[in-house]
Amino acid sequence: MDPVIIVGAGPVGLTLALALARQEVPCVVLDEGPGKDEQRLARTVVLREDTAALVERLTGLPLTDAGFRWAGWRSMRRKQVMREIDFAARASDTDSPDFEADAHGPGSAAHGAGGGTHGAMGGPQAFGDGAHGSGSGAQRSGRSARDPKGSAQSLKSAGLGPTADAQDSEGADAPAPMHLAQHALTGALREAIIHERLIKVAVGSRLDSIEQEPSGVTAHTRGPNGTWWRGSYLVGCDGPRSTVRKLQDIRFPGRTAVERYAVAALRTELPWPGRALLHRMPPWRTSGPASGEVTARPLADDVWRLDWLLPPGKDLVTPDLLVARIRETLAGWNAGSTPPYELLDTGVHTVHHRLARRWRAGRVFLAGDAAHLLGALGTQGLDEGLRDADNLAWKLALAWHHGPHEALLDSYQAERRAVVAARLRAADQALPLLRSGGGLRSYVPGSARGHDALLTDGHLGRGPLGAPGAYADSPLAPAHTESETPVDTAPGAPVVDVRVTAEDGSFVQLRERLGRGVLLVVLIAPGTGVWARKHWVTAGIMPRLAAAVTALPQRAELLVAESYPGAAAHTVLLVRPDGHLVTALSGVRPADLYAAAETTLGGPATAEAEAETAASTT
Repeated sequence: MDPVIIVGAGPVGLTLALALARQEVPCVVLDEGPGKDEQRLARTVVLREDTAALVERLTGLPLTDAGFRWAGWRSMRRKQVMREIDFAARASDTDSPDFEADAHGPGSAAHGAGGGTHGAMGGPQAFGDGAHGSGSGAQRSGRSARDPKGSAQSLKSAGLGPTADAQDSEGADAPAPMHLAQHALTGALREAIIHERLIKVAVGSRLDSIEQEPSGVTAHTRGPNGTWWRGSYLVGCDGPRSTVRKLQDIRFPGRTAVERYAVAALRTELPWPGRALLHRMPPWRTSGPASGEVTARPLADDVWRLDWLLPPGKDLVTPDLLVARIRETLAGWNAGSTPPYELLDTGVHTVHHRLARRWRAGRVFLAGDAAHLLGALGTQGLDEGLRDADNLAWKLALAWHHGPHEALLDSYQAERRAVVAARLRAADQALPLLRSGGGLRSYVPGSARGHDALLTDGHLGRGPLGAPGAYADSPLAPAHTESETPVDTAPGAPVVDVRVTAEDGSFVQLRERLGRGVLLVVLIAPGTGVWARKHWVTAGIMPRLAAAVTALPQRAELLVAESYPGAAAHTVLLVRPDGHLVTALSGVRPADLYAAAETTLGGPATAEAEAETAASTT
């Protein structure tokens, strides 16, 4: 069968290519550019736990080598600390000899991932000597992220000390978001693709036409490598101005310039190393239009990304104005004295909210910014784009290997578009409340803390604004049966990353078994971690469960876990290849397990699909 054609070589397109290759599906990536990315520290991305794990699984590289996990989160209003959250280090991070720096030196991103556009302001060279702060110039900070809360004396002298009730235990067991430059993420994906025999990247290839047939799709590119490309499917990952979307005549309604930010990346020393900060209504006087909000997010090597929320309108952000804003902000956080700093990059980030009407047109699909734009209030467009790729990859792989299954392919739009639409609705409902500029609402007791909670959810990937979506209403959800049993994970939601015993007897994390195109069946069996696999693999219910797994309509892997949140002993979990829970059954129920697996695959295979599969293999 012909390869899958992927248009666009950004993070989403490259992730999809790697995810397909891991499932033995060849693909061609049409890259309009030269095959390398401009290094811009003012363009950064934030990855939540699930998307960071996806990238690490596909690249085989720990993202701590390229990014930064923050140690905590702090939000302030005027001089008051509203919320303080400490994050626990991941176990994998503590295995590194650089554990102290990794565990206490994470970061997050401001809205620079895919949800909008960046307008360059000329970079650091446009500022000349003004790019350096006071003192003898910028030097690398001697204070590392080992002091995550910063100097108490520094905070007190700046008048920014925490309040008694500001400490928040919500993040104590939550993993820290990963913050890294977008070019570093793309570079890691490109490096992994070099070693993939099933992926071909065609640089300098600009798409200009698409033709569909019942058996495949043909794309034409112009440029030095202009040619016709034949594929089984085509996925447009070509950004906000998607050529694929335009060629398929798919509308892209929404709102333009929902928010605008002035962005600066600089190397300096702040009183709270390793901790991200959201500061609303800062108390110091500013040059030019007032900025009601500024965020600071750490990167590696004492680099920070600072974002200032701009007032509505199209006022020009001049270099002089931005330098003044930098100096005023740093002085406000350092008791009136501007510390030495080195300005590395600048930009203006504009957030748009848009959602494509359709994400599928026959054999053509949309993903990432080609399908949706979001990014207000700390939400992350790239996070959703990577989830698009993860959702689509296993469905395309099944269709490629076993013939098209319309219900399965249609579920991509049904699941992912619903999740992104809910995210956009939540942001659009919160924006008037948070950006109204005061009014009577600002005098309601507790309103400031409620606003802070909303913004924290968006930035930390929690609640309606940020939490990974669940596919509870998916067309792939099986019907309810009496054998279902409740666990802490709702059907359709991402599973918890527990330790499991694999079929070869090794202990691995559940997420490590995802993305291989197979269903996962997880038996909860307390005590199995104590005894060697050979002692229990043929005992009790295991032989019956193993037979039921072998009989499933799609290849599946049987795993065993000591425990799972909310699950009783002998609970059987059925998990999709992208890590979402299908169902939890009480004990071994072969018929119910088979029915759930069949529904997850889109129902019984059609005669047409079987005939096409047979024809493609002859």
